[in-house]
Amino acid sequence: MRSLEIAATGMLAQQLNVEVISNNIANLNTTAFKRQRAEFQDLLYQNERRVGATSSDTGTIVPVGVQIGSGVKAAAVYRMSDQGNLTNTNNPLDLAIEGEGYFQILMPDGTTAYTRDGSFQLSPTGEIVTADGYVVQPGITLPTNTTAVTVNNNGQVLATIAGQQTPQTVGQLQLANFPNQAGLQALGGNYLQETPASGAATVGNPGTTSYGTLQQGYLETSNVNIVTEITNLISAQRAYEMNSKVIQTANDMESTLTQIH
Repeated sequence: MRSLEIAATGMLAQQLNVEVISNNIANLNTTAFKRQRAEFQDLLYQNERRVGATSSDTGTIVPVGVQIGSGVKAAAVYRMSDQGNLTNTNNPLDLAIEGEGYFQILMPDGTTAYTRDGSFQLSPTGEIVTADGYVVQPGITLPTNTTAVTVNNNGQVLATIAGQQTPQTVGQLQLANFPNQAGLQALGGNYLQETPASGAATVGNPGTTSYGTLQQGYLETSNVNIVTEITNLISAQRAYEMNSKVIQTANDMESTLTQIH
């Protein structure tokens, strides 16, 4: 009985759906987290009577045919890159991107990762780094006698040095952008990696065409909407229960057939 296998694919699909939703809810307070959405496709069809086939010697055509579906499969888990809210932290090394773009991070293996998490800190040598100690590209080091740091909307980093009234520019932060942001591969730790699906990164200064601006003293929050996620969770649970009911019904039908024989 096909319905057993079809309903099983439906249960597996909704299980994946619940896992994606639960990950969204778990990252409700993760800085700059982008929610994900599971997408599904129907499986191959079995043709009991092929549509468009001739039904007689006179050339009459079967107008509809009989196609039996075999279930559902996961097609993608899509990352939604819409802007999260900006929250004020009053920390001068916290930077939020308002608009498009990603910070570039030099990883320990020498590759470049990308993130929208701008909760930066200083290394022992005064270099701007992530919470893991990875250098924010291009590497910018503050002088040892810096009393204040300013990052303007266009990414210029200015340091106020003890004994001087005029801040001096010590570096320029740049942002990366991709033709297909959904094609980036998540590495964990709020880091993303370029893939052939994302396309090659293009780099530019904040505030220029195709790049957002920087907001000092702010962090971007997760774009997860808890009301939407709970609603989706309830819908996924109902769909799981209905597929389970199909399996139970198919089992009862097979039991009836067994008793007849």
